[in-house]
Amino acid sequence: MARHLLRGGHQLALYARRPETLQPFLDEDVQTFKSPAEVAAVSDVVVLMVTATRDVEELLFSDTGVVAGAQPGTLVIDMSTISPEATSTFAVRLAAKQLAMLDAPVSGGSHGAKQATLTIMVGGHKNVFERAQPVFSCLGTNIIHVGDHGAGQVVKACHQLLLLVTAEGVAESLALAQNCGVDPGAAHQVMMSGIASSRVLDLFGSRMVARQFDAGIPVRLYRKDLQIVLDLAKESGAKVPGGILTMDHLSHLASEGHEGTDLSVIITALEQSLARE
Repeated sequence: MARHLLRGGHQLALYARRPETLQPFLDEDVQTFKSPAEVAAVSDVVVLMVTATRDVEELLFSDTGVVAGAQPGTLVIDMSTISPEATSTFAVRLAAKQLAMLDAPVSGGSHGAKQATLTIMVGGHKNVFERAQPVFSCLGTNIIHVGDHGAGQVVKACHQLLLLVTAEGVAESLALAQNCGVDPGAAHQVMMSGIASSRVLDLFGSRMVARQFDAGIPVRLYRKDLQIVLDLAKESGAKVPGGILTMDHLSHLASEGHEGTDLSVIITALEQSLARE
């Protein structure tokens, strides 16, 4: 994503918590810094993309965080997947420092990031969203303003709920076919040509059939995202029984040492359950 911004004509100032992350940029025309504050001091727009809510808070508000270096009017774009409630709070805290914020989580995985075809769901004020378009246009092809602060994170949570419950359904279907003596590959081929076809069935179902569990986004990140979903559902009073069941399976996989394994490994939790019965 940083390379796409560079190719799009933007000047880059970079900071990474792990120095090795910056190694590919040492021969590029970019500046590297030792803190978010130093980056913010020379930037009109600051983009964050890290793992968890607490990571974003630290990068923004610690003694060496963005707020410590940013000038009034700086735009902060958080492209992480984190808590919607915390995001809204962060936006208020930044506004008190005369800093604008957008929450802009993405979908599309590493392939979408490499191809600049990400879907970007954006929360924040519309005029600020329009200001950020030159950045977003370098990164994605489906860029949608979905509401006020935190709305981007709400939509991302809903997206992840649908993805994960669908993956659970794919795993259940293929495990059931195998348990009944039917080739899961043949079952997958049929389902891909029917109304049940989906990108989740295509991607994760193919990996389940091939037993390729070493690629893609790991269980630990999907588990983190699903916890955001469950917290949001609890706060809003919504019922997400499919999400709760899927979390049980992801937690089981984590306890079995599969936190770093691709989500498609969820089929093994179903197979183990069938074997016990």
